[in-house]
Amino acid sequence: MQEKELKAFTFACIDKAVQSNIAKLSIQNGDFSLTIETQGCRVERVETAPAAVTSQPEEAPEFEGTVVPSPLVGTFYASSAPEEPPMVQAGDTVNKGDVLCIIEAMKVMNNIESPCDGTISRVLAVNGDLVEYNQPLFVIKEKV
Repeated sequence: MQEKELKAFTFACIDKAVQSNIAKLSIQNGDFSLTIETQGCRVERVETAPAAVTSQPEEAPEFEGTVVPSPLVGTFYASSAPEEPPMVQAGDTVNKGDVLCIIEAMKVMNNIESPCDGTISRVLAVNGDLVEYNQPLFVIKEKV
């Protein structure tokens, strides 16, 4: 499994385990190992080379406005179909509850809605890319 696929798989397993009752969670550091057991579900060990360690901790970027984070791990889609234009772009006005994008997780399409009224000031995700839990997707400048 490639690192990107492994990362997606790992986060999908953790997301699924969080939604159910976790019976057992084991993680090893050397050559990365993960075991998750829930009632009626067991994910066997997944092994890969450890990720490179950076000497500087990553700092979360600061944004002006309301940041819309990804509520789950999955694939980011800016439109409802490949031939369709993006649902929103920078400069678009949105209302609370408007669908901003779709995140596909475990073959389920999840609509991500605007939490407020305002204007899209930044689109931070790229169509078709894997997004992580809590990764910033959009920045909305709220109406005053």
